[in-house]
Amino acid sequence: MSLKLTTRQVGDVTVMDAVGKITLGEGSSVFRDASRELLASGHKKILVNLGEVNYIDSSGIGELVSAFTTVSNQDGQLKLLSLTKRVQDLLQITKLYTVFEVHDDEANAIRSFS
Repeated sequence: MSLKLTTRQVGDVTVMDAVGKITLGEGSSVFRDASRELLASGHKKILVNLGEVNYIDSSGIGELVSAFTTVSNQDGQLKLLSLTKRVQDLLQITKLYTVFEVHDDEANAIRSFS
């Protein structure tokens, strides 16, 4: 199954709910396009819900980092929510766990945006 993304607004925070795999090809391009579209339309507080993402490859990790950098460079914030064990392990192995702000609870994550 490839990646399916839906977005919803919670106050001034845009939540991107991801389901499937973020991998080379369609999965990573779907994620890249969606994050750029949100920024282009003025959404600078983005919470990426990865609770239903069961696999991310190096290309997917690259897209997460790229989105994080792009959002940060435009004075926005991108945070991660509900990492699966596999994704959490991957972020720890790649030392990216310290780069991203990661939350387990959506309400707390929403409140953490300044």
